[in-house]
Amino acid sequence: MLPLGPPDEDGSPYASPSAFAGWPGLLARPRARVSRAEVDDFRERHAAWIGDWERFAGEGAVEDQVRFAREWGELREHATARGVLLMGDVPFYVAPRGADARAHPELFRDDLVAGVPPDAFSDDGQLWGNPTYDWAAVRATGYRWWVDRFRRTLELVDAARIDHFRAFTAWWGVPTGARSATAGRWRRGPGPAVVEAARAELGDVPLVAEDLGEITPAVRRLMTGLDLPGMRVLHFAFSGRADNPYLPANHPEHAVVYTGTHDNDTTAGWWASLDERERAQAARVLEEAGIRDDAPARALVRLALASAARTALVPAQDLLGLGSEARMNTPGRRSGNWGWRLRRGQLTAELAAWLRERTAEAGRLPQD
Repeated sequence: MLPLGPPDEDGSPYASPSAFAGWPGLLARPRARVSRAEVDDFRERHAAWIGDWERFAGEGAVEDQVRFAREWGELREHATARGVLLMGDVPFYVAPRGADARAHPELFRDDLVAGVPPDAFSDDGQLWGNPTYDWAAVRATGYRWWVDRFRRTLELVDAARIDHFRAFTAWWGVPTGARSATAGRWRRGPGPAVVEAARAELGDVPLVAEDLGEITPAVRRLMTGLDLPGMRVLHFAFSGRADNPYLPANHPEHAVVYTGTHDNDTTAGWWASLDERERAQAARVLEEAGIRDDAPARALVRLALASAARTALVPAQDLLGLGSEARMNTPGRRSGNWGWRLRRGQLTAELAAWLRERTAEAGRLPQD
């Protein structure tokens, strides 16, 4: 799932004003009664961050977090009882002028903001504008803020993807006030120290590294050293190169395969945009996998499930076969994103039966 924090004014959960708080907008019972004892207990158990969030969000902030903990706990119990694990997402950066940057200015730089250089998504790169970490200052605290963040993550989900993982090796710093990410340059990151500090205190921290974009040998070495799986996105597979790492034939077991991510078009929309060469290669790969006569979205779902990668993830839009109107995010576009919502009734019993049959066909059902 996408990050669970309150989204920004454009709806992005990757620019949340808190790296710790849950979004009250997800609540089914936003006005449920909260007792004083519950508030006091929550303050005690989450002393590392709740005061910062309360000062930022104002009156009623703690009560909202109690409600969120109550409802999310019910959801996790319901899932766990049925053998379902929840996988979350950890944004690498925090929001400008958010609760975390305000409460801990000593951990952030004021001369550089975050972004990425030009890539397949944007010729000018992406100027995110997030505060960047002063890694020397973070190290001096024993990486306390990050350890607390992972602790909070594991309260909410069973595993998590680290967005923009490559910034642990090197991050793109853009001078504050620059108009384009092209003004930035690479800076050294903290390496394995953050994850190692979290593991030393919390034990196993099940993580997936978001390793898309410009990935260097140093990033691969870091992933290997930390034993973290990376991502294989099928939308990127059909370039014509036999050594394309996203081709199913090149997927390692220690990986997570996606049809597409929240930054991609839906599979139906993606298929409609392919040129003849890409579509022909995709058709050949599907034929080799024995996948015939399915609509493009369903065909790619089956291809993902057939991957050697240990874990396969399918966006709800692809399970439903929706087109570009259901795309979640277009990187580099400042407005018009994050608007798609799953509606009650869209996940039908018929769809569940189809997915279970395909999951069994791929050998991915748990063994009794």
